This record gives sequence, C-alpha cells and structure tokens, in this order.
Amino acid sequence: MGARVAFLRRNCSHYLGKEYGKADERWLHSDPTIVSLELLTVVLDGILALVLVYAIVKDKHYSVSGDSGGLTAPASPSPVPPVLTPTPPPRRARVRYPAMVDVGKWPLFTLLGAQEVSSIRQACVFGTSANEAIYITQDDEVFVFGLNCSNCLGTGDSQSTMVPKKLDFLRGKKVVSLSYGSGPHVLLATEGGELFAWGHNGYSQLGNGTTNQGVSPILVSTNLQNKKITQVACGSHHSLALTHDGEVFAWGYNNCGQVGSGATANQPTPRRVTNCLQGKVVMGIACGQTSSMAVLDNGEVFGWGYNGNGQLGVGNNGNQLTPCRLAALQGLCVLQIASGYAHSLALTDEGLLYAWGANTYGQLGTGNKSNQLSPVHIMAEKERGEGEWPAVGSKRTRENTEEAWHRETDRIVEIAACHSTHTSACKTQSGQVYMWGQCRGQSIVLPHLTHFSCTDDVFACFATPSVMWRLLSMEYDDFLTVAQSLRKEFDSPETADLKFSVDGKYIHVHKAVLKIRCEHFRSMFQSHWTEDTKEVIEIDQFSYPVYRSFLEFLYTDNVDLPPEDAIGLLDLATSYCENRLKRLCQHIIKRGITVENAFSLLSAAVRYDAEDLEEFCFKFCVNHLTEVTQTAAFWQIDGNMLKEFICRASRCGAFKN
Repeated sequence: MGARVAFLRRNCSHYLGKEYGKADERWLHSDPTIVSLELLTVVLDGILALVLVYAIVKDKHYSVSGDSGGLTAPASPSPVPPVLTPTPPPRRARVRYPAMVDVGKWPLFTLLGAQEVSSIRQACVFGTSANEAIYITQDDEVFVFGLNCSNCLGTGDSQSTMVPKKLDFLRGKKVVSLSYGSGPHVLLATEGGELFAWGHNGYSQLGNGTTNQGVSPILVSTNLQNKKITQVACGSHHSLALTHDGEVFAWGYNNCGQVGSGATANQPTPRRVTNCLQGKVVMGIACGQTSSMAVLDNGEVFGWGYNGNGQLGVGNNGNQLTPCRLAALQGLCVLQIASGYAHSLALTDEGLLYAWGANTYGQLGTGNKSNQLSPVHIMAEKERGEGEWPAVGSKRTRENTEEAWHRETDRIVEIAACHSTHTSACKTQSGQVYMWGQCRGQSIVLPHLTHFSCTDDVFACFATPSVMWRLLSMEYDDFLTVAQSLRKEFDSPETADLKFSVDGKYIHVHKAVLKIRCEHFRSMFQSHWTEDTKEVIEIDQFSYPVYRSFLEFLYTDNVDLPPEDAIGLLDLATSYCENRLKRLCQHIIKRGITVENAFSLLSAAVRYDAEDLEEFCFKFCVNHLTEVTQTAAFWQIDGNMLKEFICRASRCGAFKN
C-alpha cells in the first residue's frame, strides 16, 4: 500500500507542478485575474484528483499496467512502481466526450436547441456576413439555415430560414471537405470522391457549364469522371478541386489568371491545372479572393492568379496566369498553406511559419503594415529590431531566427486564414493559440497570445465576418477531466465505498469526495461518529429525490429539481449549512413560482429563514392577491402565519380600493 500511495503522490504532484508551470508561463501575456483563477483551478483539481484516486485505489486495488485501461505512470526518471497484480473489476463501456470546440461561439448556432447541437459532427458558418450555416449530423444528414443569399443554402428556393432544413440529396454521404466563395457558392466533397456544388454561379464557379444559379446541390462531373476528389477550395468566384492522385482542377472566374489556364477567359467547367504542375503530386490547395496556391508532396509551393499585393510570394506584384514556384522557399519543406483575402501563410515541417502578401491590417505578423512580396519568417521578432525583416534565403534568417524561435516558443503545428478575412492565427505544439491581423476592427501587427484552445475560436470571436476558416469537425476522444470523472462516478456501485439508504433505495458515493466537498461529512468521517464505521447509512429525515439531488450536487455543482422538491433541498441545505446550495435552491424556487404554489413557497421561505426568498414570494402573493387567496394552499396554511401575512399585506396597502 505504501508503494501505491507514493506512486500516486509522485505522479499527481508531477502533473500539478507541470500544469502550474504552464499557467505561470502565460502570466506575462494574460489578464492577471484570469490567470489567478486558472492557477486556483489547477491547484484544486490536483488536490481533488490526488485524494479521490487514493481513496478509490485504496479499496479497489486496480492494477498498474501498460494497457490504456489501467493506471499508468508518465515518463519519468523515477523508478517504476511495483506492479499490482490483483485483477481489476470488469470495466464499463467507455464514455466519449466531445473535444473543446463550441459551435455556440458562432451566434447563428444559438438558434439551435441543445439536442440539435449535440447531434452535430461537422459544421461551417459562411457568407458575406456570416449569416449562413451548414452542419452534418452523426447520422450523416446535412442541414442548412440562415439568410440564403444567392441560393447558397441549396434548399431549392431563395427563402431564408431560421429553422434548419435538411438537404435530402446529400443524405448519407460522408463529407470530407467543404469550402465556400463570396457569392457565396458552396463546394462539397464526399468520402466517395464525389463533388457537389450550389449557390452563386455568375462566373460558372459551380462548374456545370452555365451561369444559372444553383438552387440545389448538383453533381459536378465534367472532366472528373473516375476522379476521386479529396479536397476543395473556393476563392471569391473561382473553384479548385484536388484529386486522390494529386491533380488540381480549376474553374470559374479567371480575370487575373486564378484558374491557371494561361489566359484570362472564364472557365465554365473543371479544367486540369498543368504547366509547371504537370507530373507533380499536389498535397494541398488554398484560395485567396482571386489567387490560388498549391503545396506539393516534396514541400514546394506554387501560386497563380492575382498578385497585386504580393500574395503569390514570387518576389514581384505581377499577376501569374499559370502556376509559379515560390523560389524564396527553396530548401524548406512546406506542409500546410493558408490564404487570407490577399495574404498567404506557410507552415514547414520544422514548425516554422512564413507569411507574405497584403499587410494593411498587420495580417502578416511582421510588426508593421508593409506588404511583403516574398515570404518572411515570423514569430521570431525578439532576435532582431522592429521592422528588420531580412530575405528568407539569408544566412541570418536561416540560423539566427530559427534559434530564436526554438528558444522563445515552441513549434507551430497549425496555421489558419480565410479568403474572406484579413485575420491570421496559429496553434503551437503546447496548445497556445495566437492571432493577428484584423481583429474586431483592431490591427494587431504581431502575433498575440490568446486564451483560446483552438484557432477556430479566433475566427468565431475576432474575424470580420466571423466565418469558419475550415469545415469544423467535432472530434471525440476518451479523455476525462477531473470534473467529468467525478460526474461519471456518482452513484457508481463499481467504485463506491459507501451507500446511503433513502426510502428503501441505495445511493452509491465515495467518502473522499464527500469529505472534500461538505463540512458535515468531513466531521462525520473524521470525528469518530458511528456512521464512520458503517457501509450503509440510513437517512429518514429527507426524501430520496431530495437527498440524491444533494449528493449529486457535491459531484457536479448542479441542481435539477422542481420548485416543490427544491423546498426540501432548501431544508437540507439549511441543516447542513451549505450556503451555496441554499442560494441555488432559492433561485430554482423563484424561477418556478406560480399562483398555485406561491403561498406554500412563502411558508417554506419563512420556515427556513431564507429572507430574500421570503421577500420575493411575499411580493408575488401581493401582486396576485386575488388568485392566491383562492388556492387550497392559502387556506391550509397555519393560522398564525395567515394572520401575519394579512397584517403585512395590509401595511403594504394591498387591501386599498
């Protein structure tokens, strides 16, 4: 047992110190109030985890093994603790919890109910004012809602809708890629490699050979027979599609050569982009408003189309009618590219970030607002003076700035930009998210550390318009926070070490949790009460719903009871001196007061000395005096209280004509 306790203490302390250190590092870049709360949360979570895990392991003898279902120690130079051989009890099915992505940060999704939101697997907010949305459910059903500009919802009509409408044509088709233009028009690629399009089509950006609006999804097939589409990208009014074989097809508006055909005539149907891409394998594509980018499997980057702000990164500002290689990135292996309205970002396999193009809002992150015709390495600003940005190929850039990058921060793992915004964002390996560019009207000229957990949140809260820069996927994993673990283990016979018997029903709990969360139980289990030695404790002064709700509150901080039962819980909270629970009960009662129960609630407030609640119920009774005096509760009340109510109401002038 001593070895197990030491093991738990060492690893929980290791985790606590690690998390405390992370929060401490963010202190210099953060709001002190937020950081103080964060540090407090880390400390409390660490203490709670240590005590809870110790209590459970003490009685349940879980084995320590390399299996993901067992308790495992993190990598550490410390000796590995002894293996506990007793076999653990059968495990229940693992619960899957959503990742920390909240579609509710986009105002449109506040129109949906909780059940609808919980069914979402993928989602995208788009449109010139972020007024349209599409989402795919766990059952692969596609829904749309919003303003419906240019028939971009694909519902078959031009009517806007606040209520989600199902696109039956796409039912059951797993979506792998989605993009949208400025019209807007929408492209969608399925797992089977099919390509669908709808919406604005004034420049043949739907690829169906016409300029008629696409009121419903159409299958784009011209020149794409036997081609499996894996990725799509939209500019303002042109479209790109990437095939499984690494080929790029383009169509639509071509006034600046963004289709890559070598001319400036619009392209009504998909056409393969060749020239310098002939025989090469493309791994990723991106579109600015009127420009196109591609990254190859060998890490080379090509650009074509409009280049007035240097967004192609070729060293000049002349338009390119065919793909042109970015020579300035020679020797670097680019993994990801992203295009904003008129700027571009590139991420290398070493986690280095480069930017070029328009910089009116500071979207390049260089510390100034000067456009860049060639890629510059950013987020290494402390190594050189402000505004000093040497060419990418220089020795100083390759050595000094990379050294500064690794010293000052950790590597970047994701970059984000969108053709309809001037905002940029990135995420580092440690989970830090930075943003820069146009952020809620402000020009942020250097990467700014945020409190967000993902780059998507930057666009939800700070981009103009607040669109999504990619098809957002609700990823799921098996990780549980301390709070989620506690919630899951409430009333669990498998891990509990104590039972309460109320009205003949059992409630399974953990002594450690009760002692941590409630002073009443701390005294009970530490002061040699007779209950401390019992495996089952009988409760006869409270009902089962009330006592179960109280115990669940200790695990979850939540109370879900009707007002009538909340009265009993208010009594319990008063008896156990649980002031926060008492306030929650009063809040529930206030929300649920009606003419029928008002006088009963008033009586309860008086009985439990809840002054604020008493005043609230009294005013409600006076305001609805005629109706309240006709209820059964009014005439069943204690005579003394009835007299007191009448006298008090009289003093308030309730009986004046």
